[in-house]
Amino acid sequence: MRRILSGTTFKLCVVLFFGVLVYAQQVETVDGVRVVHNGKDGKWGKQARVSLELIKTLGDIDAVDENVAFYMPSDIAFDADGNWYILDSGNHRIQKFSPDGKYLATIGGEGQGPGEFVYPDSMGITANGLIFVSDPNNQRIQILDGDGSEKKTFRLIQNPPGTIHLLPDGKLISGPGRQMTMINMGDDKKKTELPPLMRVFDEEGNVQTTFGRQFDFGDMMLNRVGNSMSSTVDEAGNTYVAFASLNRIEKYALDGTPVWRADRELDYSMDPPKDKGKVDRKGGNVSISMPQFNRCSNGIAVDGKGRVWVVTFTRQIKEEEKVGTMVSVSEQSGKRTMNMQTRGNTELQETDMYKLQVFDAEGVLLGDISLNRFVDGIRIHNDRLYMIDRMRGTKIYEYRIVE
Repeated sequence: MRRILSGTTFKLCVVLFFGVLVYAQQVETVDGVRVVHNGKDGKWGKQARVSLELIKTLGDIDAVDENVAFYMPSDIAFDADGNWYILDSGNHRIQKFSPDGKYLATIGGEGQGPGEFVYPDSMGITANGLIFVSDPNNQRIQILDGDGSEKKTFRLIQNPPGTIHLLPDGKLISGPGRQMTMINMGDDKKKTELPPLMRVFDEEGNVQTTFGRQFDFGDMMLNRVGNSMSSTVDEAGNTYVAFASLNRIEKYALDGTPVWRADRELDYSMDPPKDKGKVDRKGGNVSISMPQFNRCSNGIAVDGKGRVWVVTFTRQIKEEEKVGTMVSVSEQSGKRTMNMQTRGNTELQETDMYKLQVFDAEGVLLGDISLNRFVDGIRIHNDRLYMIDRMRGTKIYEYRIVE
């Protein structure tokens, strides 16, 4: 039985059909925010009312053509003509393709100069073709012309950017990004105040506002991993967040005001791990062992009807499915070099570990769509859903959303 806080409004919704429970939810108001506790089954019941039709794939771990031989692709965006831009993070470049998948151009390359990247995180493209690139390992956000030449750079030395999205009013929003490759090598036990989840920048790179609350696990390493998340924005500028290791999905208005928070019934525990990880220092070398949380989500996107799509784990990963990244960093004469290498069973490209959960615009679970492959992120553009396989097949899947 869930304890209901005093001062909240509680509502229990149950739909029965010939004595069979179709879906159940609990809705309460906490500090003025709608909170939805979803059951295991959504309003659609056992049969999803939308489906996915595979259109094409782009990239492959065994590709001979170096233009589609991606390494750790991390994002996809589209220009006004429908051309694809794939952020090929492990190769420090952006690959441009026509809508039918024909290679057109390469933008960028490895380095610290203008138009160069070091394992970039994410990107966005404006209506007039400017490319915004989150380059956290160079502690900056770059704005490039369509040919890759630098237009402007935001230097973010103290707090490097993470995943970025473009807002309809011309501003830029940034979250904390992936699993904290820029971990602080200083006093890892020092108690510091957790920063807000999201930062909103103006056209000059100045922080205009912040919003969103991280959960405090009481330990720096736990906080860094436990608050990892995926995010997206809709056409109105609302922000949606799905935490990887917290059973929380959140929606924020354009001004950062919380709109709703949702969770759902899971088949595994989301309690924090007892092992808090550790940092070992020997001479000039640093070895980091991150805490291993259970994970419940791996991506979020919103469609034109306001439905929220979340990549959800059906179970936890098996030992033979595990793939990770080994990161090494060296610095010489003021120049830092970073190297990431994938480790694990990259030959395995199919799994029953994931499903897509679809929520309505108010955070109510509608239903599930089963998946049979590894998914490290999703994007929605018009009536198409794109799945990113970053670590195994290193490819992008394009699906049509069929109503």
